[in-house]
Amino acid sequence: MPLVVRTWNLFHGNASPPVRRAYLREMVELVTADRPDVVCLQELPVWALRELDAWSSMQAVSAVARPPRLRSAELGRRITEWNHGLFRSAFTGEADAILVDRRFRVSDERRIAVARAPLQRIAQSVLLDGELAVVNFHISGVEAQWEIVANVALAYDRVVAAGDANLPGAAIPGFSPALAGSIDQILVRGAPSTSPVRWPDERRRLDGRLLSDHAPVELTVG
Repeated sequence: MPLVVRTWNLFHGNASPPVRRAYLREMVELVTADRPDVVCLQELPVWALRELDAWSSMQAVSAVARPPRLRSAELGRRITEWNHGLFRSAFTGEADAILVDRRFRVSDERRIAVARAPLQRIAQSVLLDGELAVVNFHISGVEAQWEIVANVALAYDRVVAAGDANLPGAAIPGFSPALAGSIDQILVRGAPSTSPVRWPDERRRLDGRLLSDHAPVELTVG
C-alpha cells in the first residue's frame, strides 16, 4: 500500500513573519487533516509533545533536542504565550517528533545527538511493522552533521529520511533524488517513491497568515 510521507519544520508554531500568537495546534491539525501515513516534525516546543496524539489522531514518537531553560516546560509555555514572535524557543526548549498512522506497529525507537554545540541537534528513528525505518532529522547546515544523518539512514535497507538539513538540495548516495534548492528533504532507499514536492504557500495560509517559515514537503512511497 502506498504511504504518504511529509516533513515540516513548524518554526515553534510561529507564522511568517512572526506575530504575538502561535498557531501550533492549527499547524499539526493542518498537516495531518487528510490522514497521511507518516509526518516528521521539527522545531516543536517541549510542552507540545503531550498534545500531539490528540491534535493529530496519530501515534507520536518524540525526542527532545534541548530541554526547557526553566524548571518546567509548562512554565516556559506560559511565558512564551505573552509574545510567541518575540520569545520563540527561548524558554520552551525544542523537540522533534515522528507521527505515524495508528495501523502501524512502531518499534526500535532511537535518538542520536548530531551536534552538541552551539545548538544541540538530533536525529531520531523508528521502525514501522519491523520493516520500514523512518529517520527524522534537524541539523544546522553543517556537512559533518549531514554525514552523521546519512550514516544513520544507511544503516537500514528500507528507509525514509525526512527533515530539515539547512543545506539546499542535500542528498544521500543510493537514495531517491533530493528536492532541488530545498533545505527540507525526504529521501527514500529500498522502495519506489514519487518525486518530493513542496506545498504551495496557499495550502499553509490561515486567516491571512503564512504558517511557519518553511513549507511542508511530501512524497509517496510505494
